[in-house]
Amino acid sequence: MHDAIDGAQAMRYPDAAVMTVDPRFEKLVLPLAAVERLATGSRWAEGPVWFGDGRYLLWSDVPNDRIMRWDEVSQLTHVWRHTSGYANGNTRDRQGRLITCEHQGRRVTRTEHDGRTTVLADRYQGKRLNSPNDVVVKSDGSIWFTDPPFGIIGYYQGEKAEQELPAAIYRISPDGDDISLVCDTVEGPNGLAFSPDERHLYVIESRSRPRNILVFDVVNDGRSVGSSRVLFNAADGTPDGFRVDIEGNLWCGWGMGTAELDGVRVFSPQGELLGRIALPERCANLCFGGKHRNRLFMASCTSIYSLFVNTQGAAAL
Repeated sequence: MHDAIDGAQAMRYPDAAVMTVDPRFEKLVLPLAAVERLATGSRWAEGPVWFGDGRYLLWSDVPNDRIMRWDEVSQLTHVWRHTSGYANGNTRDRQGRLITCEHQGRRVTRTEHDGRTTVLADRYQGKRLNSPNDVVVKSDGSIWFTDPPFGIIGYYQGEKAEQELPAAIYRISPDGDDISLVCDTVEGPNGLAFSPDERHLYVIESRSRPRNILVFDVVNDGRSVGSSRVLFNAADGTPDGFRVDIEGNLWCGWGMGTAELDGVRVFSPQGELLGRIALPERCANLCFGGKHRNRLFMASCTSIYSLFVNTQGAAAL
């Protein structure tokens, strides 16, 4: 197992933690870049999101009920929001505002530019949501999120409560006036992401055995999904959150099996395994950031890791 090291310490190029499975992976990574640990001290790091205008990364520390911030200029980390509602997934909307999934409030919120919080969704047809988990914003401004019950089954990542709705995927209209059911047939919907052309929606089915990465066709002028198929059978692996690069490759947080599985796995749009990034902790979620969207930030249990890569995150992500 590769032991990731702090960025302040010496690193070896090329990094043995970056492993090619398919020759196509070689053009996606850099021989003179290595995994760096940027921050540690979280209890369960999730939902990383990059703010390029401020050159900082936010992420959720779910059990500690807070959102953390790492500053690219100072290299310092501090608590950005002390009480987060047991926040999990985060992203930004088309106006640059923070969109957050909150377990405790069982809701999706938007942080306005002046710091106020707006509730975007907390109910569907009069019933309370479960515990919104991950979220993405489409180019038309609509907000898509998964709603499994993970945050209401106990008191570690939220508060124990009765489940009122089946686990599902929802869409909030661009004007915020309507929430619609996208799909309620996925077993434990978790991470989700669109292909660069937004013709496909990828979803982690985290309660199937084995876990699957599903791909849906986006239909109805981009407002709903049609049929799905299994893109990849994870076998003993546990994919969680993921993001897509400009070529449509899926960069997936992975782990929770043996130490050899911990880290990130990268798949082609056809579901072929291209390569791995080994980490000393399970990677729950990740995002692309940096000036050119070519820096991969990986939220991994207690720590945040990064790796410069030779591709870019899809612009809409």
